[in-house]
Amino acid sequence: MNKNEAKKQTAKLRDEINYHNHKYYVENNPVISDYEYDMLLKSLEALEAQFPDFITPDSPTQRIGGEPLKGFTTVDHKISMLSLENAYSYDELNEFDERVKKNAGDVEYVCEPKIDGVSIALIYEQGVFVRGATRGDGQKGDDVTANLRTIHSIPLRVQGSDLKNAEVRGEVYFPISTFKKFNKEQEKKGEQVFANPRNAAAGSLRQLDPRIVATRPLDTFLYYISHSDTDFKTHEKSLETLRTAGFRVNPLIKKVRNIKEAITFCKDLEQKRETLDYEIDGVVLKVNSFAQQRQLGATIKHPRWAIAFKFTAKQATTRLNDIVIQVGRTGTLTPVAVLEPVQVGGVTVSRATLHNFDELKRKDIRIGDMVLVERSGDVIPQVVKSIIEKRKGDEKARAIPKKCPVCGSEVIRTIDEVAVRCPNKQCPARLKWRIDYFASRDAMDIDHLGGQTVDKLIEKGLVDTIADLYNLNKEDLLTLEGFKDKSVENLLASIEKSKQQGLARLIYGLGIRHVGKFAAQILASHYPSIDELAKKTAEELTQIHGLGEKTAQAIATFFATEENIDLINKLKDIGIRTKEAKKEGRLTGKKFVFTGGLQTLSRPDASDLVMKNGGMVSSAIGKDIDYVVVGADPGSKYDKAKKLGLVILSENEFKKLAGAA
Repeated sequence: MNKNEAKKQTAKLRDEINYHNHKYYVENNPVISDYEYDMLLKSLEALEAQFPDFITPDSPTQRIGGEPLKGFTTVDHKISMLSLENAYSYDELNEFDERVKKNAGDVEYVCEPKIDGVSIALIYEQGVFVRGATRGDGQKGDDVTANLRTIHSIPLRVQGSDLKNAEVRGEVYFPISTFKKFNKEQEKKGEQVFANPRNAAAGSLRQLDPRIVATRPLDTFLYYISHSDTDFKTHEKSLETLRTAGFRVNPLIKKVRNIKEAITFCKDLEQKRETLDYEIDGVVLKVNSFAQQRQLGATIKHPRWAIAFKFTAKQATTRLNDIVIQVGRTGTLTPVAVLEPVQVGGVTVSRATLHNFDELKRKDIRIGDMVLVERSGDVIPQVVKSIIEKRKGDEKARAIPKKCPVCGSEVIRTIDEVAVRCPNKQCPARLKWRIDYFASRDAMDIDHLGGQTVDKLIEKGLVDTIADLYNLNKEDLLTLEGFKDKSVENLLASIEKSKQQGLARLIYGLGIRHVGKFAAQILASHYPSIDELAKKTAEELTQIHGLGEKTAQAIATFFATEENIDLINKLKDIGIRTKEAKKEGRLTGKKFVFTGGLQTLSRPDASDLVMKNGGMVSSAIGKDIDYVVVGADPGSKYDKAKKLGLVILSENEFKKLAGAA
């Protein structure tokens, strides 16, 4: 292919891939298979590698940058990003309407869900995305262009010609459906968990490595054009232009004729808020006519033509009686608030996360404080703030412990981490978490080994490592309170059975930082034994698609530790399966997600059936998933799978596909 043909082909491929990105990420309406999409992208990558001169800033291959940034630069906004005046009652909305009509006459309003996310401003020049920044102080913000490029619902090139040169504004948000799963994964890795989806979005955009941002399911809604070469007459028209240009605009936005209809919209949306896959905290009302907006003008802080109606927050005040410290599997010390029980959003809350000691200090939360507690949907209750005005003077700050509250070891804290850790691998708290994790359903699946049993084993000194589980005998177990012949036999049988679990389960059960269930499956599919995996360097591991740099480094560090190699050798001597022939079967290369309760298979058995046939099991819905197996009472994964047009199987259809029917 000559250069001229290559140039035409790269342009054609870019346009085609950008079209399919829009269909998938903005419209939720894919029109080609994942395989076909991947082949298009590979063709473009190959052409750009051969002809690097034809790589453009709007190429789909440029979404994820290279090296991490050293820091963010501050940039000026073309026009100030003003905050909005708030209203907390319908009376206040009526008062706002009276002020508007007094100065501008009768008006139409556009009502928009107020997304609880991170405000951004995107600049396009000649139709190409060139810069993106956070709101900052409204005058200046952080340049987070590299991170915003990774979000697929942000077009790298606008469609049509109406927005050739424009500044577009909106919100980045973290979907609720993936928030809890994300926090659980963070906790397993010993990394920062987030208080709510908004904090998760903000924390993600603050990452200096865009490759990390690319792994997070950030999304956007765009709602405003602040600087353009096109003269719009109404806000409604500008929203239509945004949609046409390829931006994601909230489908619930509605134009109304008067304040009465606006209030009805607010009431209806407040009823719907729990059904949405994104956090909203109110409704924004904007005068529709731009001529009337200009007539109304703005104060130094707020536009006079818009107002934010805030919903009633799911919050309550109560007393914080104590701050206790939990020690996790990786040794992370987490402060937890012990509260006077209080009803929040229909649920009694007596404990709430404080996340980490930096957060505790920043919010200045003390034992004895009256505090504001918030709960939204199924998100973990959190302490929003202390109510300083109600302090009596005897409240006590909780300092970072110098020693682990469980084992007394001196705690450590590295420069690049928020977490404070207990370094003692034999700490009873860490040991308990490690055994629970090793025995969990997705790991070695040891039945009858619950938390209370693990506590008893540790208290009696019967286990110091996970390998000691396999040395337990009937006489030892009969010394435990509540254990009889039958319960002892059941536990010993389950421990013995776990020796034959697959390699992926063992890798996952070892609790290597950053290695979740899916990463463990990837590793087991690449290496036939734990010994082969242990020999690999971090550099070699990063070559595996699906493994990040942090994960690769954590694996290499784990197997470079003598104590861990000793543990592996003990497990091999015990008879644990540490080798696995590479599986080629009817499901080779296929990725599955399970949702809902299965009738004839346990979830671990279903996962094993996939892996035994060469497939992989993921916990997250995405365009790379080949099959979604649906049981009774499926969750939001089922809805998302339908939107993405994924292949959905019943339990029986899955068993037939896997050759088990």
